[in-house]
Amino acid sequence: MPAVSNPAVASTLPPRYNVLGVGVSALTLAQARDLVLRARGAQRLGYVCLCNVHSVGEARADPDFRRILNRSYLTTPDGMPLVWLAPHGVERVYGPDLLGAVCNAGRSVRLRHFFYGGRPGIATELAQRLAARYPGLEIAGTFTPPFRPLQPDEANALRAEIARTRPDVIWVGLSTPKQERFMAAHWQQLEAGLLIGVGAAFDFHAGRVRQAPRWIQRSGFEWLFRLCLEPRRLVGRYLKTNPIFLLRVALQKTGVKRYPLVD
Repeated sequence: MPAVSNPAVASTLPPRYNVLGVGVSALTLAQARDLVLRARGAQRLGYVCLCNVHSVGEARADPDFRRILNRSYLTTPDGMPLVWLAPHGVERVYGPDLLGAVCNAGRSVRLRHFFYGGRPGIATELAQRLAARYPGLEIAGTFTPPFRPLQPDEANALRAEIARTRPDVIWVGLSTPKQERFMAAHWQQLEAGLLIGVGAAFDFHAGRVRQAPRWIQRSGFEWLFRLCLEPRRLVGRYLKTNPIFLLRVALQKTGVKRYPLVD
C-alpha cells in the first residue's frame, strides 16, 4: 500500500507491475500528469519516484530503498526497459516530460510549484526558464540544499519556507537514491501536496546538460548518449548495472528466481 495519507486517494491509484521486486505504476504520461494535478489544494498526498534501471539496481542492493519506491504515491516507468516489461498501454513517464506536462496543464488550475535541489543557481535558473516557457506559471520558491543531509536547523528552515509559500508540488532535483530518501523522510512534515523526484530534469530544462534526441530516447539507448557526454561519472553505473539488470530480468521472466514486492 502506498504511503498516502488519504486511503480514498490510494485506492484510485493505478495498479503496479513487478520489476525485480519494485512495484512500478502502470500508467501513461497523461495519467501521471492528471494524478499530480490532484495536489492542487491538497496536503501530504505523498511522493512520486521516477524509476529506471539504475533505480531498480539500487533497490535490489538495499531493501529499505526498495520500500521507499514501493510506498510512493506513484513510481513511474522512467526508463524504456521498464516500459518494455510493462502491461500493454503503459507509456514512459520521463522526468523532464512530466515536469513540462504538469507545468503546462497546471496553469489552468493555478498549481503552485517549488523547486528544491540542483547545484547553486540551477533551481533559480530553472524557475526563470519555465516561467518564460509557460506564461502564468505560479512559482512559490526555490531552495538549493547543501551536498549532504540537512541539519536540524536547515530542515526547520525548509519547513518554515514551505509553510510560508504553500506550494502544491515540490520538484526535487537530486540524484538517485538521494532524492527518494529525502522525499520519504520529509513528505509528512512539509505542507505541500506532492514531492516529485525528477533528478537530471533540472539540468535539462535549465539548459545545462544536453538531452538525447527523441529517437534515441525511444530506442532505449539514452543511457549510451549520456555515457558519451559524462563518461567519467556514468561508466561505472551503466556498464555494471545494465548487464546485471538484464540477467535478473531473464531469471524473473523464466521463473528461475522470484523477486517479491517488499512493502
